[in-house]
Amino acid sequence: MSPAKWTDEVIWYAVYPLGMVGAPTSDSDVQLPTNRLARIEAWLDHLVILGCNGLLLGPIFASHTHGYDTLDHFRIDVRLGTEDDFDRLVQACRQRGIRIMLDGVFNHVSSEHPALVAALADQQAATSGWFHIDYSTDPPIRLNFEGSDDLVRLNHGNAEVINLICEVMLHWLGRGIDGWRLDAAYAVPAEAWAQILPRVRAEYPEALFVGEVIHADLAEVAASTLESITAYELWKATWSSISDRNFFELDWTLGRHDQLLAAIRPLTFVSNHDVTRIVSQVGPEGAVLATVVLATAGGMPAIYYGDEGGLPGVKYERAGGDAEVRPEMPADPVEWQMPQPELWNLHRGLIALRRQHPWLVDARHSAVELAADRYRYRLSTGPHWIEVELDLTDGYRAEISDDSGVLFGYGVASAQ
Repeated sequence: MSPAKWTDEVIWYAVYPLGMVGAPTSDSDVQLPTNRLARIEAWLDHLVILGCNGLLLGPIFASHTHGYDTLDHFRIDVRLGTEDDFDRLVQACRQRGIRIMLDGVFNHVSSEHPALVAALADQQAATSGWFHIDYSTDPPIRLNFEGSDDLVRLNHGNAEVINLICEVMLHWLGRGIDGWRLDAAYAVPAEAWAQILPRVRAEYPEALFVGEVIHADLAEVAASTLESITAYELWKATWSSISDRNFFELDWTLGRHDQLLAAIRPLTFVSNHDVTRIVSQVGPEGAVLATVVLATAGGMPAIYYGDEGGLPGVKYERAGGDAEVRPEMPADPVEWQMPQPELWNLHRGLIALRRQHPWLVDARHSAVELAADRYRYRLSTGPHWIEVELDLTDGYRAEISDDSGVLFGYGVASAQ
């Protein structure tokens, strides 16, 4: 699939809304909607000054806790506000030329979703076919998602489920969004996406669909008709090649990334709401080198909120283990005390360089010089090219150059 032309120049600013705005961790004690979406609106100018022109929002629909346990796809979570509050956010984005992508959680729903409650109570319920339920036991057993009792998988072989997903997508595209990040897309059969996405594209041909995919199977991606996936392979190689001082891994993965670029337009990142932040993974100096890779690699880059100021955060594999990587931010960005303020200007400079070389969205790589701790490679599209050098031999050094000279330079010597 060929992505819409507007994706040539989009740079996303990714936000986990419930965390960023300091919403309660559960909807249990919330009686009336509170317009916390306005706090995201207050950060839009920050986003633009940084150099981004896309807002990638994590889950915003009615849910019980973390947002991925959806209760109603057609209603804004009361902890974030109302549909009218969302419309105001869309308008504010439009006024600034910011595209919007929403998180579509269509693989599973909350264990308290009304359709599931009805189906478990009565095998003859209208929604009993929406789920994988074994009614031969008492009580009936439903198929959960990856061992989570609070997340129950939808039956994507059911025509009504396919229709529901299409209706949800069309509803919010009609309210002004530009695309969907499809959560856990890897767990949904490719043939289901191949039924859904063409129907939605028929009404919104410029819409973008990004599938969350951990390990990309190109045949499956092609069968799904997705035009973008999350570039987890490049994310992993970026931080671990810096951490382990093994640029052979990054070179191999950039070759793999070239294969992806020939078929789709990946969403690239160095942090997100599900992983340890880049500063905590490789330190602030290593984060600069990782951001150089992000700013120059082919695909659509996404900056995770807080990374531009060096916000730390470790992801733990336990209950509540996401809290550090999904923190609250000040209501006004001018109040934010950045942990690593030097990263702000470095991010702005690298994003500006990306803007000056928009052909990088389709760039392929070739190694010029490769060692475990030093790597120089060329990125090119047609006649355009730049060279990137990453050097860990005596500290942290990065350089971007072309035939006119050095475009970006950074260096920090090893502590003696």
